[in-house]
Amino acid sequence: MLIDVIGDIHGYADKLIGLLEQLGYVHNGQYFVPPDGHHALFIGDLIDRGPQQVATLEIAFAMLDAGVADIVMGNHEYNAIAFATRDPNNPERYLRSHNDVHTRQHEAFLAEVPFGSDLHHYWLQRFYEIPLWIETDDACFVHACWDVDSMNMLKPLLTADNCLTPHALAVTSKEHTPPFDALERVLKGVETPLPDGIVMIDKEGTKRSRVRVRWWLDNLQSRTLHEIARAPASALAQIPVDALAENIDFALKTHKPVFVGHYWLAGEPEPLSSQVVCTDYSAAIDSGYLTCYQLDITQPLPLQSANFVQYLND
Repeated sequence: MLIDVIGDIHGYADKLIGLLEQLGYVHNGQYFVPPDGHHALFIGDLIDRGPQQVATLEIAFAMLDAGVADIVMGNHEYNAIAFATRDPNNPERYLRSHNDVHTRQHEAFLAEVPFGSDLHHYWLQRFYEIPLWIETDDACFVHACWDVDSMNMLKPLLTADNCLTPHALAVTSKEHTPPFDALERVLKGVETPLPDGIVMIDKEGTKRSRVRVRWWLDNLQSRTLHEIARAPASALAQIPVDALAENIDFALKTHKPVFVGHYWLAGEPEPLSSQVVCTDYSAAIDSGYLTCYQLDITQPLPLQSANFVQYLND
């Protein structure tokens, strides 16, 4: 069997249709039917940013319901639930605040799915059906980071299929707690503090005192921030070239290949390491392409650049 691991779609249904058809999927009037021996897996972040939110969800969930696809949760699906859920300990507030940044990040979704509508409630309930990660005999699938220690922290809060519950949502939304940090690792990746006094501005215009790191590299603690940070060159220019990473408590504890999205990559697709593949090649911007990695479960390793497929929409 080939598992077609599809990267972050972010509401670009036309790109999704183009990629599925390029892969040989055929719509039967209800859902996209895969070619013989294929199964799709969406790596999260189906929503936000793009102009076709509901169409994207309808395609992916129709395939899920037909048993021809799986979906893992992205941080944007998690954020959508938290944005709409009141804090049980303070009902005047939501678990994800409605500040300007959070509202702007979510506006494309809410433009099609009005806040509090029946359609909104429907899709939020469907998001609860998406597991935070999937592990098979052959591979591991998660939106941002395969962190076994964080997963073990989260498992007692989740369903048997690693899906959220309302209680798990409330617990993991509380900042500066171990469950919050564990959820952040799984859905957003590994971060490390910036040197004192240095602040980065991310693509949303938010000031950051921490930087995301390339956790798939070896010997993270002994490398400089310039070597391991996932940040634009303009932001890295603010950091001393000899500044070392600090407080990175992470090790990849599996021998299976790991598939992620989330990281807004660019250029010619290739594995991140001998064990890790990212399928997010920035489909939500004009210069990016919706990307798939075709995993042959009869021979999952070695990972190969030739297994990538991109829908070149331009």
